[in-house]
This record gives sequence, structure tokens and C-alpha cells, in this order.
Amino acid sequence: MDRAELTTEQVLKRDIPWETYMSTKLITSTCLQLLRRYDHKPESQRGPLLDEDGPSYVRVFLNILRSISKEETVEYVLALIDEMLAANPKRAALFYDNSLSGEDIYDPFLRLLLKGNWFVQEKSCKILTHLISARPKLQNGMVPNGEASNSKSKLTSIHDVLKGLVDWLCSQLRSPTHPNCSIPTATHCLATLLRETYVRTLFVQADGVKLLIPLISPASTQQSIQLLYETCLCIWLLSFYDAAVDYLSTTRVMPRLVDVVKGSTKEKVVRVVVMSFRNLLAKGAFAAQMIDLGLPHIVQNLKAQAWSDEDLLDALNQLEVGLKENLKRLSSFDKYKQQVLLGHLDWSPMHKDPNFWRENITNFEENDFQILRVLMTVIDTSTDTTALAVACYDLSQFLQYHTSGRLVVADLKAKDRVMKLMSHDNAEVRKNSLLCVQRLFLGAKYASFLQV
Repeated sequence: MDRAELTTEQVLKRDIPWETYMSTKLITSTCLQLLRRYDHKPESQRGPLLDEDGPSYVRVFLNILRSISKEETVEYVLALIDEMLAANPKRAALFYDNSLSGEDIYDPFLRLLLKGNWFVQEKSCKILTHLISARPKLQNGMVPNGEASNSKSKLTSIHDVLKGLVDWLCSQLRSPTHPNCSIPTATHCLATLLRETYVRTLFVQADGVKLLIPLISPASTQQSIQLLYETCLCIWLLSFYDAAVDYLSTTRVMPRLVDVVKGSTKEKVVRVVVMSFRNLLAKGAFAAQMIDLGLPHIVQNLKAQAWSDEDLLDALNQLEVGLKENLKRLSSFDKYKQQVLLGHLDWSPMHKDPNFWRENITNFEENDFQILRVLMTVIDTSTDTTALAVACYDLSQFLQYHTSGRLVVADLKAKDRVMKLMSHDNAEVRKNSLLCVQRLFLGAKYASFLQV
């Protein structure tokens, strides 16, 4: 059977030769007794055994994973642990019992992450996520995994565990081992792990943020809705960490989140996206992006719907108030700048408003004429005819209103780049590229005579 398609149920139907392992001294007689009591028993019988002597069973499982390399047995023990934790996630605390303080509870699973077998990788990843979430807080100079903070023991440190796990999760998002399961599994685990500040740091350092962005898109099937929810949950968790927010500001995360919230009827998805908006509103240029993308109107429409989640209703109210305050503060040039930087060029009124150009022309000098450089990138690369026409028109307006417009635009080698559009298939693009070239040749003195 293809091990990538193995299920826990199939694996747990196996009969593992525990007696043979004891006779070859791979497990002890005590281990065998415990396994006989536990193996192939229903949860109603296993539960009391774990309540009575859970750490002993954990020790048995860890010893088997360390001592036995046979794939079928490793899969079986991982399935036993996964089933144990799925039935009651609080059982992860058994791994931190004082009687296991000398055991390296992380190493077997971390090592198995590097195996080529997807079943083994998935179970190890999920188990590690459970263990990390359940680990006790730092107390009395002791760190989880039984390692004293001043110890020279060889136990795997929590730093190594977290880094190894985050690196593996990022590798699954980049190059999935399993075509259907890798990305949902990685996202599911990250939605839990990113609750920890240190994991957020490691995830940003591993360049993981950009791997989530393509996963943010409207979903229809139950499976894709869950993936979308957990991806957006990751974004919300990252919105509490400034370094992640700085990176998000360089991506198209905001348009994608807006598309999701416009098209989703699933309350939990809408809630986590709206809460992300609320967090990002006060950070960087996100407020201007939200306003440019029409979020104030979208929030009004969302408020009119019958949501039962109080957290969502509170977040919508706070977001509405915050957007109104930002709308008052946002200058016309801020809005224009966001429009250009996001590549959302359309014929909004400011483009043809003489007052806008007169009042803001010196703002175009910011960051070594950054806005003009972006307009030139649009002219060079965009396939959107409206964006091309508006970019050419705005460049012509700069030529008209800036005293050194021709020199600046010539410096950007704009003439040949714009002239290429004079033979464009679209009439609006041809007209505005012609206007731009005419103003480039005539200069500001005569440019005002050319109107469209």
C-alpha cells in the first residue's frame, strides 16, 4: 500500500510482534506487560489505564520509537500516541510528568519529521504540536523536557524543537511532500503554534509569511473553507508581531483578505478576518489600503447581516469607528499614494482634479520620486488597460505641474517606454500615452494647452 494514503484505522489493525521484540531485548518484560494491557483495547479501557499510569505508557512509546526502526512498528506507535491525544488533548501533559524528567520527549518525533514516509511525518508533526502547546511554563530555573537551564545534558532544547518544526512546516508549504495533505497539515499546526511569540519570530526568520498569502482566497468546499480559516487565523496571530506586520505591508494580503470577507458567509472566517483588520488598522499604511479597497462600505454591509458571534459584532463596531477616524485624517495624497503602490489605478476623481496636482506636486519628490518610478513600472509591466491609461495620464500631469518635470521624467528614460504604448490596441491607452509624449516634448510652459 502507498504509505502516503495510510489511515490511522488501517495502521491500528496491525498485530505487532511485541513478544519477538522482548525476546530480542528491544523492549523489556515490563514494557510487554503494559503493551498487552493497552494494545487493541477500546478507549473505555485505555482511558483508566492512562489515568492510573499514563507516564509509564509514554515511556514505553518513547523507548520503542528510539529502539525499533521497523517502519510498520514506528507507524503503529505514532498512531497509538496520535489516537491517545486526539481522544483527550490534555494527555499531552503526561509527557511532562516528573518521572520523565530525564527523557528526551521531543527527539524521536523531531527525527522522524525527516523521514520520507508521509504518515510518519504527519503524525510526528501533530504530536509535536500537541506537546509544545502543553508544555509547562518556565519555573525554578527548569525548562520543559526536564533540562535545567544551566545543564549540559544532551536533551533536545525547546529552541531546537521549535526551529526544526517551523523549518519543516515552511518546507511543506514551499514544496509539499503530499499533494493534498501537506499544506492543510502545515497550516493547521501553525494555527496552533503561532500563538507563541517565539514561534512568530522563527516563522518570520524562515521567510514563512509569504507562503501563507497565496492560500488566502475565497473558498467553497468544506475542506477549502477550513484551510482558509486556519490560514486567516495565522494572519491574525501574526498581526500581533511587528516584524510580521512589516512584512505583510509589502504583500497583497489586504486585497486578498478583502476579497475573502466580501465572498464568505462562514462566520468563523469572517470573524478572524475582521479581527485581523482591526489589529492592522493602526499599523503602517494599512488604514489607507483598507479605505482604498472600499472596506468602510463592506463593514456597513457586514453589520447589516445577522451574526451570532459577539466577538465579531464587537470587532465590526471597533473597525467601523477606526475606519471613520482614519478617513478623516487621510489626505488625498495618502489615498493616491496607496492607489499607486498597490497598482489599483482607476479614474478616481483626484487624477483629473487640478487642485490635487497643484497642492501635492512637491509630494511626488518623496523617496527619490518613488511614485513616478512605480508609475513607470506600471507602464512597463501592467496588462490592465485602465491602469496603463491612468499611469500615462498621471505622468503627463506631473510634467504639467512640476517645474522640473521634463528633467525628472527624462532621467527616468520615460520617453521610449511611453511611446511604445502609442500603438497599443486600446484607444484610451493610445490617447493618454500620446498626451504624455506631447507634454514631454513641449514642457510645462505649453503643456497646459493640451487637454484630454
